[in-house]
Amino acid sequence: MIPFPGASRATVFALIFLLFTVCSGCHSSRNAITPSIEFTEVPEVASGGAARMERIAGRVTGTKAAGQKVVLFARSGTWWVQPFSNTPFTPIQQDSTWRSPTHMGTEYAALLVEPGYTPPRTTDVLPEKGGKVIAVARVEGSRSRTASEFPPRKLHFSGYEWEIVQVPSDSGGVMHINSASNAWTDAKGWLHLRIALVSGEWTCAEIAMSRSLGYGSYSFVIQHMPQLEPGSVFGMFTWDPLEGGQNHREIDVELSQWGDPISKNAQFAIQPYYVPANVFRFNAPSGGLTHSFRWEPGRVSFQTARETRVIAEHVFTSGIPSPGGERVHINLYIYGKSRTLQQNGVEVVIEKFAYLP
Repeated sequence: MIPFPGASRATVFALIFLLFTVCSGCHSSRNAITPSIEFTEVPEVASGGAARMERIAGRVTGTKAAGQKVVLFARSGTWWVQPFSNTPFTPIQQDSTWRSPTHMGTEYAALLVEPGYTPPRTTDVLPEKGGKVIAVARVEGSRSRTASEFPPRKLHFSGYEWEIVQVPSDSGGVMHINSASNAWTDAKGWLHLRIALVSGEWTCAEIAMSRSLGYGSYSFVIQHMPQLEPGSVFGMFTWDPLEGGQNHREIDVELSQWGDPISKNAQFAIQPYYVPANVFRFNAPSGGLTHSFRWEPGRVSFQTARETRVIAEHVFTSGIPSPGGERVHINLYIYGKSRTLQQNGVEVVIEKFAYLP
């Protein structure tokens, strides 16, 4: 018996097949997983700042589209994109997890975004789902640990207060460990930084001044500069962690061969470093040296000298950053992309830092 009078058997079968297909599609749509993002590891509540970062991690579900990424924010007064304003995207791994270092805050947020999304550097209102923002997750910082477990470590050197960096830092895409035990001042007030092997892992050192100085003359008197291994890096630089638009206001004096034993061992630089005109390479001898730079509007003048003998000097007049939230950093670490493995620990002694407006 044909249920539709006047209809042929073939027509009825076609209608039944179409109805089955539509219902199956409805069923599939009801069972489709809505894209979402969640946290699996959340840092504690803490004040934001350049000297401390921790790992944040999570996973995404219901998404397979190529090019999708995660954008992270930490709230410290306002929302700040993480980990840095010039590197705001966190990749999604093949197992749908993601992880990244982040500066600290009271809350943390993760956005799952489509290719082409441009995140704000800072924002008072967190972006919402819609358009190229596929999903949003927001969570308060963990309160399971107390601040006393992470006491701020500071030291005084050359009349200034400095924060000792105690969190891992990125070097060529490889994180290196910074240990507070690797930075100290002696009875003369001289600063010691070292690379040391601890429990089978290399630990490094970094300090950051607690205030910004701006335009002026910066000098670093090195009392003892050993011969560094090719992969070791000793740096004296300015850095603004929240300003990626001016390349973090980074101005560098760096002693390193960057893992290449035949390379010159020192450089003056402004950023970005991959512009050839922004880097001046030279050879610096071991022993006592004074490295300095004069930062002015549209101009940075560098010099390395031993007493009255000038070893190297150079002037940059293009791409010079303006002052903002930058602070002076001094660090000693192992370059993550070094062609040669670190063999021994090393210690650098800095006699004095001086600044003149």
